[in-house]
Amino acid sequence: MNSDWLERLRAGEPRVVARAISAVERGGADARTIITALFRFTGRAHILGVTGAPGTGKSTLVNEIAKHYRRRGHRVGIVAVDPTSPFSGGALLGDRLRMQDLSGDGGVFIRSMATRGSLGGLAAATADAVKVLDAAGFAIVLIETVGAGQNEVDIARNAHTTLVVEAPGMGDDIQAIKAGIMEIADLLIVNKADHDAANATMAALEMNLNLKPKLENDWRPPVLKTIATTGEGVATVVEWIGKHRAYLETNRRLETRERARARAELELVVQRELMARLRRGLNGTRIEALVEQIAARQVDVYTAAEKLLG
Repeated sequence: MNSDWLERLRAGEPRVVARAISAVERGGADARTIITALFRFTGRAHILGVTGAPGTGKSTLVNEIAKHYRRRGHRVGIVAVDPTSPFSGGALLGDRLRMQDLSGDGGVFIRSMATRGSLGGLAAATADAVKVLDAAGFAIVLIETVGAGQNEVDIARNAHTTLVVEAPGMGDDIQAIKAGIMEIADLLIVNKADHDAANATMAALEMNLNLKPKLENDWRPPVLKTIATTGEGVATVVEWIGKHRAYLETNRRLETRERARARAELELVVQRELMARLRRGLNGTRIEALVEQIAARQVDVYTAAEKLLG
């Protein structure tokens, strides 16, 4: 990667940004080279995670939040994590289709990424794609997770501010008071608030918040109403995102989140590298032999793992 390429990426040239994200998605030596070259230019963007169950209107809300930031003059990057196509292995592009009105805006970059079997609502290369957008000068980076439910907690380790989107009339009133995805929320959004059951959903969320122990200087997520299809309530959401950023900076929580994000990413990369090196250094038949022994109950999985590592 030459200096001209890096300067073009830092200027936010769309084709260069797109190629860089494609390279980090593929992984390997090229991905490592790109991240090494641009890493010192990262750490400036405010990363927003948007998660929630399917059908809550996440994509429409992300679209409206992006438009609001654009009116403020901010450049916005969007990583929309889509389900994986069972035929091509690529993203189904549903999220990008819902954001077509942003496609003509040079200050917005949208990228759909397939989960490709990754759990937790994100693709394996999401963190690297965010780094590319950060280095390319996008002040706001929105990550929309694939809609999966309460196991989508990985976003909390990748974002500075996490928005959990609920919708009334979907049986979420009971889901809202369960542990799991609720615990990662910095903002709770009741979208489709023109629905008759919106107030009941908000009451369930408020009840859940009131049950949580209150700690000194602890952030209490606001419960906000939006109607994303009309843009109603989005300005208030953006205002609260700013308040949360100020809270993180004032209470030195931003540094804590950055360290937690770095730790989680380091552990993930180490796990992937160790597995890759293990596979390269072993005869495939040895692994298959151990798999057969485990299936036949001749050896337990821990003993098999010790044999591989040894």
